[in-house]
Amino acid sequence: MAARRWQLLLGQTRSSNFNDTAIRIARQRCYSTTNVQADGPLTGVKVLDLSRVLAAPYCTQILADYGAEVIKIEDPDRGDDTRYWTIAGEDKMWKPGVGPMSNYFSAVNRNKKSVALNLKHQRGREVFLEMVKDADVVVENLRPGNMERLKLGYQDLRKINKRIILASTSGYGAGGPFEHRAGYDMIAAAEAGLLHLTGERGRGPVRPGLGLTDMSTGLYMHGAIMAALYARERTGEGQKIDGSLYETQVALLTNVALSWLNLGVEAERWGTQHPSVVPYDAFKTKDLYFVCGATNDKQFVNLVKLLGVPELTEDARFKTNGDRVNNREALFKILNEQFATKTCDEWVAAFDGSGMPYAPINTMEKVFDHPQTEARDMVQEIALDSAKDGKIKILGPAIKFSQTKATIRSQPPLHGENTIEVLKRFGVADAELESLAEEGVIKNREFTSS
Repeated sequence: MAARRWQLLLGQTRSSNFNDTAIRIARQRCYSTTNVQADGPLTGVKVLDLSRVLAAPYCTQILADYGAEVIKIEDPDRGDDTRYWTIAGEDKMWKPGVGPMSNYFSAVNRNKKSVALNLKHQRGREVFLEMVKDADVVVENLRPGNMERLKLGYQDLRKINKRIILASTSGYGAGGPFEHRAGYDMIAAAEAGLLHLTGERGRGPVRPGLGLTDMSTGLYMHGAIMAALYARERTGEGQKIDGSLYETQVALLTNVALSWLNLGVEAERWGTQHPSVVPYDAFKTKDLYFVCGATNDKQFVNLVKLLGVPELTEDARFKTNGDRVNNREALFKILNEQFATKTCDEWVAAFDGSGMPYAPINTMEKVFDHPQTEARDMVQEIALDSAKDGKIKILGPAIKFSQTKATIRSQPPLHGENTIEVLKRFGVADAELESLAEEGVIKNREFTSS
């Protein structure tokens, strides 16, 4: 078992009964979304999700996992762009003719219902406003001003429902000279400084391997929506929330920003090193990379003992963290030589139980064979009708609640899969549904052969 392999690797001698039991239970779980009922902290909250791509859909998926009913409104022609974002060879996953569908879309759109509705059409707008009457939150990521042009801006929605919360996400925010510029993760990361910070020392910028600015914006917005719902309990009224990729990334500059604002110190690229903590780096072992650091002088003493060079504690160049920051090149030369004497697994075993911060740099294979990943239920397998083998593995919710648990209740929807089901709830009759489908106002698989 994975847990046992890791225990042997780490040289653990303590009993493995607990870990083995936890892993066995986790591995036996194969989730069916059928009849799973929402019991999360947001059960009863209704969200209309007009967003696409990553930032805002990531936000609404979190709300959905916490129990909210999320209705994803997509345009009838193509739907969310990420439905088409497949990697090479991914087509073998999906049944022919049921798409578009992708792992990218599936990663941030579970627990949602898809309604394909043309908001530019007068009747489509009217149907949407009927839905607003019964909603708590509308989430959108159109460019600033587009909701107003559709006559669906905050003041329009508020006339229908004074308790509505409109959460708007854009590239640069509603205001300022750049408000109408398109927003993309890498563009905001560049303009707001992240790419200036990211990369090897003395070399060019590197895009992070994930859409961190997008997802951080989604996290900020999900928290803001929760706060607005709480505020509404006091005031009885909703409000508009305005966030952007640019503002998120500026906010994430934290200590780097304050060094510039208060000291005029320009930021640098440090690779995996740290500008103010030394040592803190990824070290090349005989085979792979091993990350560790010493965040205080006591940890530095422990580190050099583990590396077999305790005499470094008496070297005046390395006595304090300030000394080590000033002499980092000399110290890293010595540390690199020491780490190169053993394999990554040998260093993992040597550091086990030391209390030091350390870890191997894991591949995806090792991440998902990790006992902690399994024990904390971070991978779940659910039914997925559009997949050839009828199932898909997805990531579990990151936060666990002791009482109001997050749940995975429905699979990532096909484009327009729930149009008829949802619109019937809002009083649209069968005859009109057929007429709307013929006019291109809605799309549903019942009325189309595609």
